[in-house]
Amino acid sequence: MNRTVFFVSESTGITAETLGHSLLTQFDSVHFEQVYMPYINTELRAKALTQRMQEAADRDGARPIVFATMLNEDIRNILKAGHCFYMELFEVFVGPLAEELGVMPSMQSGRSHAIIKPSFYTKRIEAINFAMANDDGIRPDNFERADVVLTGVSRSGKTPTCLYLAMHYGLRSANYPITEEDFERGDVPQILYDCKHKLFALTIDPQRLQLIREERRPGSTYASLKRCHDDIRIAQQMFKRLQVPVLNTTTQSIEEISSQIVKALKERQEGRPLELTEMGGAAGR
Repeated sequence: MNRTVFFVSESTGITAETLGHSLLTQFDSVHFEQVYMPYINTELRAKALTQRMQEAADRDGARPIVFATMLNEDIRNILKAGHCFYMELFEVFVGPLAEELGVMPSMQSGRSHAIIKPSFYTKRIEAINFAMANDDGIRPDNFERADVVLTGVSRSGKTPTCLYLAMHYGLRSANYPITEEDFERGDVPQILYDCKHKLFALTIDPQRLQLIREERRPGSTYASLKRCHDDIRIAQQMFKRLQVPVLNTTTQSIEEISSQIVKALKERQEGRPLELTEMGGAAGR
């Protein structure tokens, strides 16, 4: 089954896309052609979009699905009149919430991604710069300034996780890749032991790691399955010696890994003991 989905907004459309995409993931048997349509903020643009909806309906043999965050009632009515299944996300949630709170909503578009709290926005920018400047163990002397430090074998997901933690949580994140020298020595540098209170290890299934490394260096020893098995096995021994939480990136997304890290950091701040067993799988065992 093929269905076209439009994410529509009079502003950026990020909210419509994020929530709409989350709902679509529950329907694995359907192939969705996703169309991103921000800034539909005039009646002319809305009418042009209804023509695209009709074209999609003719092509798919079924009306398109529209996830919208449209506060302008006139534009909303134009879209609703088109040949589509229209879901107004603000209409679904804002009305009941306003009734519960007893407060009328502002009904201003773009507020969810506007710079409403400049201090936190500045913190996020600084965190992103920190993550980029402290990638791949470039500045281990900066680890003491980091909010969180990640370690793991090459291509286990350290860099994208650090950037996500910076962008979405404003956390200064650094990472240290386990090097050839570390494998030969059988241990990580003392600097990681010194910051173990904010250290998390990432692991990954050797087969998955082999596929990732093969894309980077096809046919190399670095990408061989044996090398991947050996790297993960030795790294697991190091993690056990470090006694830090281990998160498995094989099937977990960056978002899931990051949320677990943030949760663990909060538990540390509250003085609650952390679970040191591997979280999210049993890769490398």
